[in-house]
Amino acid sequence: MIVEYIRYRVDRQDAEEFEAAYARAAVPLAAAPQCVDFELSRCVDEPESYILRITWTSAEAHMREFRGGEHFTAFFAEIRPYVQRIEEMRHYERTAVKGTGSAVPSLYEWAGGTAAFDRLTEVFYARVLKDDLIGPLFAHMDPGHPRYVAMWLSEVFGGPSRYTDERGGYPHMLAQHLGRHIGEPQRRRWVSLLMDAADEVGLPADPEFRAAFSGYIEWGTRLAVSNSALEAAPPSDGIPVPRWGWGVAPPYVPES
Repeated sequence: MIVEYIRYRVDRQDAEEFEAAYARAAVPLAAAPQCVDFELSRCVDEPESYILRITWTSAEAHMREFRGGEHFTAFFAEIRPYVQRIEEMRHYERTAVKGTGSAVPSLYEWAGGTAAFDRLTEVFYARVLKDDLIGPLFAHMDPGHPRYVAMWLSEVFGGPSRYTDERGGYPHMLAQHLGRHIGEPQRRRWVSLLMDAADEVGLPADPEFRAAFSGYIEWGTRLAVSNSALEAAPPSDGIPVPRWGWGVAPPYVPES
């Protein structure tokens, strides 16, 4: 992906119509398959200055496909009066430097930290061992397994990187599923028992937390089913433990 930044200088008396024009232009822009997301920001220190950020699938997709496609005409018709107000228009590549601040607590913190995930997996695996469908899969489970899964979930949801540091990270977790041929009924039971355990131990029940929590559990278990297929050969080198936040994951599109 590539990020385009466009810097405008718009007189204050024109600001309202400028923003309205971009609100209209946002409709064809959002409909363009080359566009990932976009945002128009106004400078607080210099209100005449605006920055438009658009993430494109690639620079070529923007310059050739979008500009030569059906949505550009409607988009450009709205912003045409402001083209002369552009002071800078460039494409930027993302770097590996990124992160989040502490203004919003991580899911790990919101859940109650390590102790909460330890309680969750302890109760969960007690349920698992009594279950007729998935219990046999864990009949010879390592006594430390619940704690290891708690470490994994803690790291996934923004906690310390203990699973990576002590257990081998994503490659180790992947190895636990390879060749297991997990079926959909088993996956569904696993999810159901975990959600029951989350209720029993009192994980936060607010809609935002549970939506993010269940989103990862659905994503992770479906990935486990895929990786456990007999013919599966998923890559593992260099893949970190996923970090799950309050938002959503984009769709996976394999590189051609």
